[in-house]
Amino acid sequence: MKKPATPVEPLPNVLIEPIVRAALAEDLGRAGDITTNAIIPASQRARGRIVALRAGRIAGIGAAGLAFTLLDQSIRFEIEAPNGAEVAAGETIAVVEGPARALLTGERVALNFLGQLSGVATATARLVKLCEGTKARVTCTRKTTPGLRAMEKHAVRCGGGFNHRFGLDDAILIKDNHIAAAGSVANAITRARAHHGHMTKIEIEVDSLAQLEEALSLKADTILLDNMPPERLREAVKLTAGRATLEASGNVSEKTIAAIAATGVDYISSGAITHSPKCLDVALDLEDGALT
Repeated sequence: MKKPATPVEPLPNVLIEPIVRAALAEDLGRAGDITTNAIIPASQRARGRIVALRAGRIAGIGAAGLAFTLLDQSIRFEIEAPNGAEVAAGETIAVVEGPARALLTGERVALNFLGQLSGVATATARLVKLCEGTKARVTCTRKTTPGLRAMEKHAVRCGGGFNHRFGLDDAILIKDNHIAAAGSVANAITRARAHHGHMTKIEIEVDSLAQLEEALSLKADTILLDNMPPERLREAVKLTAGRATLEASGNVSEKTIAAIAATGVDYISSGAITHSPKCLDVALDLEDGALT
């Protein structure tokens, strides 16, 4: 088995199985796979390889395996490239063997999960590499596909990134509209601190050095520096002097992230790694002929 570049504990099946079941049900519809059932005898067996058609970082291998084994528990799914592994174009990711009908029926759902989640991991890995030599860590946001947040955030970890909050109940994140509604940075932080205990972290988004100074004076745990150019970020890092964790956000891409990381911020958040990654192209190649 290929050693993963970034070892990551797999998500438990209890979390991903309902999602995979729903995807299979969506594809099977009211009558099942009428094409496969018409062409392939129920007794026929097959073997195939899932291969990468371009280089990338793997994620979602557990969901891909479940797409087959939920259809038929006798299917053997052997992982060659686990979550977090780097693969080259043409490399085998997994070998699958079992009833041919189940392999053909589960193919698209398995490849959809594997390709989409590996796309997230690959996009993340590219940004992580561009931050090498700095202390900046790449993190995701809540800009995820509805229903797939846990899987997409797991894929970010497979790419070497870190996770921001998973939902609205993880931590307090005071955004610009919260500040506008509250009237000021001070009002927002003061109300948030009065409402929650010491175990709840408070992050606040600022878009100016004046707001940053106000947030620092009120001892915010983390400060999100929104859409600041690198020269402004460097000023913010100097002004903060380690008094809070700093997160840079906005206009983050492969072209800009190295300059952002070089400013000395602690985290760089990117919504693009989950909301618009390029799917990793993967395919299932069955061997010719039936197995006995």
